[in-house]
Amino acid sequence: MVGVIYSVYVVSKAGGLIFHYDHKFSKVEVEKTFSYPLELVLECLNKKIVVSFGQRDGIKVGHRLLGINGMEVTGRQLEDGRDAMEVIENKDNYPISIKFGRPKLNTNEKIFLASMFHSLYAIASQLSPEVQSSGIEVLEADTFKLHCFQTLTGFI
Repeated sequence: MVGVIYSVYVVSKAGGLIFHYDHKFSKVEVEKTFSYPLELVLECLNKKIVVSFGQRDGIKVGHRLLGINGMEVTGRQLEDGRDAMEVIENKDNYPISIKFGRPKLNTNEKIFLASMFHSLYAIASQLSPEVQSSGIEVLEADTFKLHCFQTLTGFI
């Protein structure tokens, strides 16, 4: 299996994000036409509308609402100023074409994730029964592998 590097994060010993690089990878976007009632459960999370329950046809939990009937959605609003949740909840707007996609992290979310991972790494290295444990080396999930590398001197 060939691995692809999607992102690189450099975190200081204090847990601050020093550098990050996001490799441009193809967007995962799915557009489907739905009839009423919508089979997916949507909720507003961090000023974005996301799928919170239900998966189908490539639309997964965590995917963000990108567009309705060809109009882009920014936060909760459509290009014409209407509230996207109100449009989806209104039975008269069906059938409706909705576009979903993988959410992209903003800078604050990257800083949060980097400091959170550093905290988990520090706890793991202290709780390890192995003497001089290096903490988390690899975190494996079904869709990615997260590798943690340390410099010996603390300098890059």
